[in-house]
Amino acid sequence: MLKRAETSKWTILAAAVEAAATGLFLFFWPSLFAWLVFNGEFSDAGRALARLAAIALLGLALATWPMSGATSGLASVRALLAYNVLAAVYLLYVGIDGQLTGILLWPAIALHAIFAILLGRAWLVTNER
Repeated sequence: MLKRAETSKWTILAAAVEAAATGLFLFFWPSLFAWLVFNGEFSDAGRALARLAAIALLGLALATWPMSGATSGLASVRALLAYNVLAAVYLLYVGIDGQLTGILLWPAIALHAIFAILLGRAWLVTNER
C-alpha cells in the first residue's frame, strides 16, 4: 500500500498533468474544445481568451509539478484544489443551465470533482503534519 505522502505526490502529479493537457488542448484546438465541452463555438475574442486561459493552465501545471527534493507540496495542493473545486462548481452551473452541454461536459465535471476530493484529502494529510 502506498504511503500517504506518496499518494499525495501521485494525486498532485495527476492533477498537474490534467491541467497541462487541458491547457495544451485548449490552446491548439479551442474550437474543438468549445464543441466537445459546451456544444458551441467561440467567437474570435473567445478563442483569444481561451488561449490566454490555456497559458494560465500551463503555468498552473508548471508551478505545481512535483519535483524531487521539494520541501512542501502544500502550495501545489492548495492551488490545484482551488482550481478543481472552482472548475467543477462552475461547469456544474453551466451544465444545470443546460444551454452549453457538449459530450465532455459531464465527464469534465466528474473529473474535476474527483481531483477536488483527492486533493482535499491530500491537503488534510499535509496539514496533519
